[in-house]
Amino acid sequence: MDNPSQDNTNNPADKTSEIPEARNATVLQVLPAMGTSGGVERGTVEIANAVNKAGGRAIVVSAGGAREHDLSRVGAEHITMPVDSKNPLTMYANIARLRDLIRRENVDIVHARSRAPAWSAWYAAKKTKTPFVTTFHGTYSHGNPFKRFYNSVMTRGERVIAISNFIAGHIRRYYGVQTERIRIIHRGVDLTKFNAANVTAQRVITLANEWRITEGFPVVMLPGRLTRWKGQTIFIEAIAKLDRRDIRCLLVGGDQGRLEYRKELEAMISKHDLGEVVRLVESCRDMPAAYMLSDVVISASTDPEAFGRVAIEAQALGRPIIATDHGGAKETVIENVTGWLVPPGDSSALANAIEKAVSLDEKKRAVLAIKATDNIRDNFSTEAMCKKTLDVYDEVLASRAVK
Repeated sequence: MDNPSQDNTNNPADKTSEIPEARNATVLQVLPAMGTSGGVERGTVEIANAVNKAGGRAIVVSAGGAREHDLSRVGAEHITMPVDSKNPLTMYANIARLRDLIRRENVDIVHARSRAPAWSAWYAAKKTKTPFVTTFHGTYSHGNPFKRFYNSVMTRGERVIAISNFIAGHIRRYYGVQTERIRIIHRGVDLTKFNAANVTAQRVITLANEWRITEGFPVVMLPGRLTRWKGQTIFIEAIAKLDRRDIRCLLVGGDQGRLEYRKELEAMISKHDLGEVVRLVESCRDMPAAYMLSDVVISASTDPEAFGRVAIEAQALGRPIIATDHGGAKETVIENVTGWLVPPGDSSALANAIEKAVSLDEKKRAVLAIKATDNIRDNFSTEAMCKKTLDVYDEVLASRAVK
């Protein structure tokens, strides 16, 4: 293996001339793994699909995972590499691996989506003079200088994509990134998949039977993995304060090994005698049907969501959304129009909002559904997200062409 510190500036594959049209570019996305649950992985597939549809070539490097199949389905190429490792020696070796890949495949743009692989990708892009773009997906832990330095690689792109105005403000405040380098591109929702007209009644009935939902009772759902900051304890407290037996409440999400937290939630449900009202449900494979089964959807995160897909998915299907009044939700939920925002950690405010939502009459619910679906179609579609990302690629390549 070559020493990754060698510049090899005379290599003919280095990007010093012949800048391609962006829509015909070879785009390399780098992320730790292609797992099943994360928005990063989903977004990677969506952008890869957009690149290929636009006439380019999409390559993804990761340590692998279940979503490799999704990449193959949209015509993208996956290359397995240990870029999930935070071991300094492995990260250093990955520089050479990525550098060689960039040259061999004539990569035009490197797009990094996570910190550990971004360090290797950034050095590889520098050595091959390839345009480097990053997407800043979260606030990350930044309590000490070492952490902030480690995170800072996500601000080293020629353009830094922020997934919300909240994240854009965060990277300006904590990393000093100039506004002119930031491009705000909200995550998008698939308006074919999350479309009420495309969710059959049978799919909804199947879930209702599987989850033993009592017919005729309003359903309140909080989707999200079982972790404390997602606010499941606040939700249970709110339901207890409602003191209603004529609703059914679902906590939909796996514990991912957090067995103690799951036991804590079960104990809370038992303490408040909510066994017939609140149910824990493992991860659902048909979330559009789950949303359609629900009369109101909750996002009770106690920490700010960088963006928050639950809010836009629920609205896309015309469901009222109640979210905490911070982070990305402030940008996606229109207060008193498509849903309600409540103070984080305030179970009383959440209970009041739930009461308001389940008490909507048919006419008001129909108006809200129209406003919600319009909001998502106009502002938060996957199509719009992909177009804006390709526009960033265009912009970066064009700026290289004039240098």
